[in-house]
Amino acid sequence: MGALLVILLALPLAATALSLGRSTRLAELATLAAGASAFALTVALAFSVRHGAEHTALGKWLHLDALGAVFLLATGFLYATGALFSVGYLRGGAHRPRFAAYARRYYSFLNLFGWTMLLVPLMNDFATLWVAVELTTIVSVLLVAVDRTDAALEAAWKYVLIASVGLGIGLLAVIVLYAAGSGPLGEAYIPRFAGYLAVAHRLPSVPVEFAFLLAVIGFGTKVGFVPLHTWLPDAHSEAPSPVSALLSGALLANAFYAILRFYQVTAPAAGDRFPRDVLLVFGTASLVLAALFVLRQENYKRLLAYSTIEHMGVIALGIGFGVRLAVAGALFHVLNHAAAKGLAFFGSGSLLRRYDSKEIEQIRGAASALPLSGPMFLAAALALSGLPVAGVFRSEFQIVSGGFSQPAYVSVALLLVFVNVAFLGVIWHAGRMVLTPAEAGTARGETSWWMVGAMAACLLVVVGLGFHLPSGLSELLQHAARSLEAS
Repeated sequence: MGALLVILLALPLAATALSLGRSTRLAELATLAAGASAFALTVALAFSVRHGAEHTALGKWLHLDALGAVFLLATGFLYATGALFSVGYLRGGAHRPRFAAYARRYYSFLNLFGWTMLLVPLMNDFATLWVAVELTTIVSVLLVAVDRTDAALEAAWKYVLIASVGLGIGLLAVIVLYAAGSGPLGEAYIPRFAGYLAVAHRLPSVPVEFAFLLAVIGFGTKVGFVPLHTWLPDAHSEAPSPVSALLSGALLANAFYAILRFYQVTAPAAGDRFPRDVLLVFGTASLVLAALFVLRQENYKRLLAYSTIEHMGVIALGIGFGVRLAVAGALFHVLNHAAAKGLAFFGSGSLLRRYDSKEIEQIRGAASALPLSGPMFLAAALALSGLPVAGVFRSEFQIVSGGFSQPAYVSVALLLVFVNVAFLGVIWHAGRMVLTPAEAGTARGETSWWMVGAMAACLLVVVGLGFHLPSGLSELLQHAARSLEAS
């Protein structure tokens, strides 16, 4: 299985190289093939570690366990569906000047972005994990700015400045943790996860706690935790819609994965009370503020961006509750959120191609104008709001149940109240866009079947996980949750 890790990372790099050629069609085919193959490999790899096995490659520089596999699955799925959606999305803009050059640039950046995000869950030590997260920032900034509009360039600069400061703090967290381990592990050691976990009980608690706080602040900038979130609505709203889906469902989750690796060391070294409290504070703040901002949005892509911040807060609360039921629910929520937010941002791309506007007030009668993607966009809104038939409801219910068993009544009460506030905001805005009567003379029909296919794949996962949790996935989530328990 170790060879599959290398192949997985080679696929998007090969697609990047092919996308730089002169043929747009070759760039499309290479991206589709790399996305589909990468997702198939992530499923196979995740299935192979569901019982707690681990795989390494390249002299143990690459490593995969159950926790990494959860985030690898989310990334692989959105990379594949994002590639599929991108074909139709870009063809819808084929009228733009120098389209062929733009398309090749877009596909090369998209595949390189896929590579960096697949790299994050496969890193085996804190130093290279930081490097991988930094690489996701560099490449995603290029995708945010790929349209080269004034708004896109402003959003990209804002993103790179804030994220770079945050990751500078994240690097300081790595350094502090490295210094904390220099006693038990010796002066010259590679800061690999297994080494830290083996001596966690002998690590000094104060510097480990300080490193965790720095990690939450630093990597939390990429997660979008409040008050470190200010780059996120701009970047998500200005990036091409397939990129927004990857940013929301995979990039932010991978940054949270980095925090969880620090959590794994902090919990046994200093007790899990401190890291749980930190996550509860940041999770609650993110949930509350994002839910309130959802109510007053005028741009539907910014609406989805604030919804992302809300769901990152929900995941943080799930980990912060500390019991295995809630932790497994939070990890399950990573997958559900990826599928639901992919569906939502793909739907926003379909709306943008039809109406040429991001303003909520300009979108009316989407169910009539777009008979398939319009209702699927509304389904995404319902799923993100926690409709019982969606997987999001299942994972949120699991988190709430774990919170009650903890018990953490105040945090659970806030979670329930503000999830419902966000529900009202998302449904109100999405309902007006989709269900109101269309203007007279509005053309009826989809802009691209490629886009519909990508949305249908996301909808299948969103609804499928609501009705049934496969035993293999359940085992994977349980083992991943167990790895976050203090021992």
